[in-house]
Amino acid sequence: MKIQKTLIYSSIFAIGLAACGGGNTPSNVTAPGDEKSSKDKVLNTGADLMQDKSPLKKFNAYLDGFHFYNGNINAQMEAHHYVNQLNEDVYQAIIFDGNEGSPKIMGIEYIITPKLFKTLTEEEKKLWHSHVHEVKSGTLIAPGIPEVAEKELMEKLVNTYGKTIHTWHTDQERTLPVGSPMIMMGFTKDGQINKELVDARDKRFNVSTAEKRKNRADIKALPIDPMANAWEKGEIRQFVISKKADSAVHKHQGKPVQPQHH
Repeated sequence: MKIQKTLIYSSIFAIGLAACGGGNTPSNVTAPGDEKSSKDKVLNTGADLMQDKSPLKKFNAYLDGFHFYNGNINAQMEAHHYVNQLNEDVYQAIIFDGNEGSPKIMGIEYIITPKLFKTLTEEEKKLWHSHVHEVKSGTLIAPGIPEVAEKELMEKLVNTYGKTIHTWHTDQERTLPVGSPMIMMGFTKDGQINKELVDARDKRFNVSTAEKRKNRADIKALPIDPMANAWEKGEIRQFVISKKADSAVHKHQGKPVQPQHH
């Protein structure tokens, strides 16, 4: 019965994604540059028809939610997630600043279950945020699918943790991806998010965050790991641009090439 139920929801989910749930939110900025040439348009069309894009085909779920810069909760923005589930415990998402026209890739998010979150070091956990409030408050939505399928999806996501990195800050009206990548966080309590952001989103998608909140009241949430959402305790972590060739814990193959001084 459980397998049959899941298959039914999966079918509804696929149909819903194909039918609607997008095409109502343009990008925040227009990138500078000349218009694509006729030759480029022909090449793009040919590539679209002839080349296989298997990895992209698997980004088959669409989630709309909100982020803020780690360390600055007042810097908030809407984020359009296109999600690929790798397995039962790991998801990956490409994040855009819109869902129509020429949206810009704002960044990425990795999502894992509590089982895997427990395996992370304490310092690593400080880079991740919980999804309990996003789900229970109704601010995280899956546009275009039936309510029953959306709720089932939210039941899977409610206890997960996300690590989000934005690389193009179009919310700051930056027309190019300049500056350092930034670690983002998710909201954890009522009153944190700018209500105007949510109201504008609800109007565009013709949804009610308040109604979704009521509908999700019975979704069971596990206790949140105290090392997640470290910003709440004043433990801020952000990227900085370093002069070091490689700051990764596990070095890449080979020694970094040293600049030649003449």
